[in-house]
Amino acid sequence: MGGGRRGARAVTARRGGPGLAGFPGAGGAPGHTGAVADGFLDHPRPLAFAHRGGAGHYPENSWAAFEHAVGLGYAYLETDARATSDGQVVAFHDKTLDRVTDAAGAIAELPWARVAQARIAGTEPIPLLADLLASWPDVRFNIDIKALPAARPVAEVITRAAAFDRVCLTSFSGARLAATRRALDRPVCLATPPGEIGLFRTGMPAAALGARLAARGIRCAQVPAAVASARFVRRAHAAGLQVHVWTVNEPAVMTRLLDLGADGIMTDQTEALREVLIARGSWHPRTPA
Repeated sequence: MGGGRRGARAVTARRGGPGLAGFPGAGGAPGHTGAVADGFLDHPRPLAFAHRGGAGHYPENSWAAFEHAVGLGYAYLETDARATSDGQVVAFHDKTLDRVTDAAGAIAELPWARVAQARIAGTEPIPLLADLLASWPDVRFNIDIKALPAARPVAEVITRAAAFDRVCLTSFSGARLAATRRALDRPVCLATPPGEIGLFRTGMPAAALGARLAARGIRCAQVPAAVASARFVRRAHAAGLQVHVWTVNEPAVMTRLLDLGADGIMTDQTEALREVLIARGSWHPRTPA
């Protein structure tokens, strides 16, 4: 499984598709309320995230993009999760295949056998989330849950891989995030859903805000650059949360946000972010397992 293109693709070829078929659900009882999972965040900061694998260099969410980022030394990969009609979890952003592949149709309405035939940018196969986790056991994955039907399948993938300490879940929907959390029998790192971001603008004391978010398993605030003001960063830090900013592709903006105290940057331009961090003496590459 190594980490090179041949090793990563060998996983997909060997499994031949639905690597999780028949795997039972991961328990639905939310028995870990109030528990926290900090393993995902224990890497030296600032954290460098390859957004969709590093879409500025290779097609988004493709093996080529992920492999390029890992080869650069990235310890964190950002991706998206959707479920096929037969419950296989793919690393794919859009609801349909139409925009970025040579095929068409809604992923949720297609079986994995059909989705597996599509090619991103006409050449790249769509990865299964399980295969990405298996290919680089030392890499952490920030996973955006794109649809509610993906919640339980994502939980099953994480459980099967025993990847609880190396994933962070996020979503634009609090309901999706909560459903995935309920389907897990161990806590994982969670990022703030949009509905919680407004709390940072209230007069709620930082300690109370931090306790409220921690009780829901939220360990970091992941926000667009327009939200990541100096005040926001200070308030999040006072509440005990890291701040990760997306999607930042200009070196000058990366530098400004790091100067404000941002704990992580998500970028399509993985080479540029690495150069910025090297120049600041704060590039912390992965240590291969």
